[in-house]
Amino acid sequence: MIKKTTLAVSVFFIITTLSSFTFIFCKRQGIKGQVFLVKGNQMPSPDIKPAAPTPLQTTIYVYELTNTSQVQQVPQSSFYSAINSKLVKQVMPDKKGYFKISLDPGNYSLFIKKGDLFYANLFDDKNNIAPITVEKKKFTEINIKADYDAVY
Repeated sequence: MIKKTTLAVSVFFIITTLSSFTFIFCKRQGIKGQVFLVKGNQMPSPDIKPAAPTPLQTTIYVYELTNTSQVQQVPQSSFYSAINSKLVKQVMPDKKGYFKISLDPGNYSLFIKKGDLFYANLFDDKNNIAPITVEKKKFTEINIKADYDAVY
């Protein structure tokens, strides 16, 4: 009886150790950065400096690479009422807007929310929204600008 218990505890310890090892060493890639709120007049002026962006604590939504054909866009804006691709992860940055998300290598789209709407204002040449590529064993750095209240 003691041998079976010892064996069970040993197997549990080995599985737990291997799981921790896999999590720590196999998920060494993803994205990291900071989310900023940019608002007000951002036009260059010799007399007035634009306001510095402030850290923003808002949920970041990571979707499979999403094309403009896969969303319901609010007309003539960078807001979306629905995203019809797979949600991969969502994470809340800290109070200073910093985040780090472990992801498998691949291509993703990043969104944040304002109220009930998703927001992203970057596109690639194939109309993919806010694309980002995660490479094996590398954290891709990105700063997300929530500039929906800014004037350029």
